[in-house]
Order: sequence, then structure tokens, then C-alpha cells
Amino acid sequence: MLRYIIVAICVVWPPRSAPAATIRVPQDCKSIQAALDRCQPGDTILVAPGKYRERIHLKPGIVLRSAGDSSRGNDGLKRAEATVIDGAGTGKLPGIVMAEDSILDGFTITRVGTFDDAIWKKHFESQGEELGDEEGSVQAEGTFPAVQIHGVSCTVSNCIVHHNGNVGIGILGKAKARTEPLITGNIVYRNMGGGIGVADGAEPIIRGNTCRENLRAGIGCRKANPIITGNVCFQNVRAGIGCREGARPVLRGNKCFKNRRAGIGIRMEGTAPLVEANECYENDMAGIGCRDGASPVLRNNLCRKNKMAGIGCRDGAKPLIVGNECRENRQAGIGVQQRAMALIRGNKCLDNQLVAIGVIGKSTATISDNELSRSGGKPPIIAVKDGSTASISDNRIAGGGVAAVLVQGKASLSGNIFTGAGKGQGNAVWVWENSTAAISSNSFAGYRAAMHATKATVHVTGNTIKQFQGAAIIIKGSRQPAHVFGNTGTSADANARMVDIDGPAGVVADNKLTKDQPQ
Repeated sequence: MLRYIIVAICVVWPPRSAPAATIRVPQDCKSIQAALDRCQPGDTILVAPGKYRERIHLKPGIVLRSAGDSSRGNDGLKRAEATVIDGAGTGKLPGIVMAEDSILDGFTITRVGTFDDAIWKKHFESQGEELGDEEGSVQAEGTFPAVQIHGVSCTVSNCIVHHNGNVGIGILGKAKARTEPLITGNIVYRNMGGGIGVADGAEPIIRGNTCRENLRAGIGCRKANPIITGNVCFQNVRAGIGCREGARPVLRGNKCFKNRRAGIGIRMEGTAPLVEANECYENDMAGIGCRDGASPVLRNNLCRKNKMAGIGCRDGAKPLIVGNECRENRQAGIGVQQRAMALIRGNKCLDNQLVAIGVIGKSTATISDNELSRSGGKPPIIAVKDGSTASISDNRIAGGGVAAVLVQGKASLSGNIFTGAGKGQGNAVWVWENSTAAISSNSFAGYRAAMHATKATVHVTGNTIKQFQGAAIIIKGSRQPAHVFGNTGTSADANARMVDIDGPAGVVADNKLTKDQPQ
């Protein structure tokens, strides 16, 4: 039977002249808590291998360490695997409560609360759709972490935290307290909450941990500003790393893969993380997803082979998306939808199964200086649909199915370089009914036509068009007079012509065609 108040017989310590002592468990004290009760700041408690059925409170300035060296075991350090703090599955107290300037190094912490395998499997199968918003969250009322850090700065390192009834390592800030712990080198898995949870203004450094198969995110932060760097988060029921409720963390150099939702998930107004140089792959949703008004900076990340978008933004999100590489995702490279507003600059979107960049659902995007391509497939490279608006400038666009750029809304295209595959390639720009497009100073080569518009409003000026078939610019049934001037074309097609307008025409002048010799 687990006893929370442990009565143990310890040696009587003589007065010490040295500032610190080493207390050994079980040689000097029979239990860890008994040793903690007798120690002084600066002391080290060294715990021999074994199973210790207790829940413990550290004191300020104490080092609690398992005995042994840095030899590796099956999951982590051998000494951590061999030295177990067992919560016995009952009770509603944290397994370990950290104190100011304390150090916890090299333990397994397990069975703090009840791990329910059936419930875990149910939520894993449903991707957490039926999981309550607060269930297992670090700051939820009644939650008791396996390792609790509340309003203190401390170190938790080299521990294995698994099969607990709530969050694995829970970090909460406190008013007028410095909460800047270091959480490093831990393995945190199969907990009935998040792996590592941060909330209430805490500012920990979370570095080099492995978080897998937790019921919530591998690492989650709410209303907090952690630095999260160099962690590996995979097969968690929700995101690999999750940010919400105004959190402003730095997420750098993490690997998030095969999570049941996004690799990195960001949501809620005021949530504004810096997400930089992470690798997110083979997740069941987006590599990086942001929504509900969040405004992250997403920079220099690699998002590949995710089941949805490489980077997905929706529901009023306002991301800055710069210098990322999104390749071989099953949907868009970068998706912007449901009234999101995105600045998309200097990214590479290569060989995604649908579009390289999709802007839909009355969203707005500025798309500049990106490299966008796909070999084969029917979808366009860029799609602007459902009344959305996009400024598309100075991009390098290669390939495309029915079109390289499809416009069903409003778009301006300037300074882009379009490269098609030649005969059999669709239109470079296809403008749908009731849409508006201004197309200027672009270079087109290897498409059937540079632009095809039907019942739309278009201005087409100053473009260079090569290797087209038939008409370079086709406008049918325009809503307003179409202005087409200053364009130049080169084609080997005997029937080539620069402009084909059926409908009201405005300024149509100075469009010059040069005939190439057939190859």
C-alpha cells in the first residue's frame, strides 16, 4: 500500500563543516522522502537502483540523482531505467514536486494516476476528436502531473516518464515568481495528458527531449513563452507540439512526425510563436497548422509527406510564411483558407499532390519570390478560389495541370517566370467567370496559352510569351472592356496569334508576334 507520509529511520547526521553532503538511499535513509526531509540546500541524494513506491517533494537547492554513469539502456540511461519512482496507480497527488534550484536527474516516474489503455486507444483511433479540451491539460483543475513544476526554476534531466494518469511533466508559472526550469534529455511517453505541458506564463527551456504516444500534444504550451528546441515528438494523439491561448514560444530545430494531428499545431488569437528550422513529416494532418486567428512566424521549416498540407492556415489565421520547404504533401504545399491572411515569401513548394499554394474561402495572400513546381497531375500550381484575393509576384512557377494559376476571385500577377512542358501543357493562367485579374510583366514559356479568361475582367500588359499554340491571350465574354497591350510573343505554330478577344475590348495595341522556325 502506498503511503504518502513515510516514517523512516535515518542516521543521525553530525554537524557538518562542509557546505554539502551526499546522502545515499537506501544505505543512509530507507526512502527518498526520508532523505529529503533531512537534507540541506546543496546536498546530493544519490539513489541506488530499485523500485520506490512513494511520492516526493524536493527541497530548494537539492540534487536528487540516480546512482550510475551515462551508459545507455533500451530507452534512456541505464540508471534511469533501473531507478523507478512508482506512484502505484492510485491517489491524486503529483509523483514529484520540484523546488527552487532543485535538480532531478535520471529516474523513471510511472503509475502516477491511472493509465487507461482502452481510453488511450479510443482517442488514438479518433485522432483526439472526442478528447475534452481540458482533459489531461496541464493547467486543468484536478490535474496532477507525474513531475510538477509550479512557480520555480529547477532542472529535470534524463528521466523516463511514462504510463501516468495525467500530464507527464507539468510546468506552471506563478505570479511574481521566476519560472524558468530546464527540461532536457527526458523520454516522455504514454501519458494520459500531454507529454510536457507549459502554462500560466512559465518560460522554461525544453531541449533535447523525446515525447511520443501521449494523449495530448508531445509538448504543449498555453499562455506561456517557452524555448522549445531540438526535441523529437512523434505518434502523439494530438500535435507533436501544440501552442494556444496567447502562447509566444520559440520552436526551433524540433522533429515532429507521425502525429495523429499536425506536427506543430498553433491556434487562437494572440498566439504568436516563432517556428523556425523544424522538420515536420508524415503527420496525419498538416506538417504545421495554424488557425483561429493565430499569427505565427513560420521560417525555414521542412514539411514533407504529410497527409494534408505542408503548412495549413485557416479560420482567420495571420501567418508570416518565409523560407520554408514543403514537398510531397498529399494536399497543398501551403494552404490558406477560411478568411486567413498570409504573407508567403521565399518558399519552395515542390511536387505536392494538389496545389503548391492554395488560397480559398475568402482568404487573402501575398505570394512572392517562391519556387513552385510539380511534374504531372491535373491541379494548378497556384489556386485562388472561392472569392479569395492574391498578389502573386516574382515567383518561379513550373508545370501545372489545367493551369499553372487558377483564379476564381481577384489576383494580380507580375514579374513571375512561368515554365511549362510545351505541347499538351494547359494554360498558364486561367481566369474564371466573375473574377478579376491584372497580369503584367510576366514571362511565359511552354503553355498552350499565357492566359484564358471567360466572363471575367482582365488587364494583360507587358508580358513575354513563348512556345504557345494558337492564341497567346484568350478572352471570352469579358464583363468589362479587356485591356491587352504591350505584350510580345514568339511561337513556331503556323496558326499562332497574340490575342483572341470575344467581347468588349478596351485598349488592345502594341502586341507583337514573332514566328519561330518549327523544330
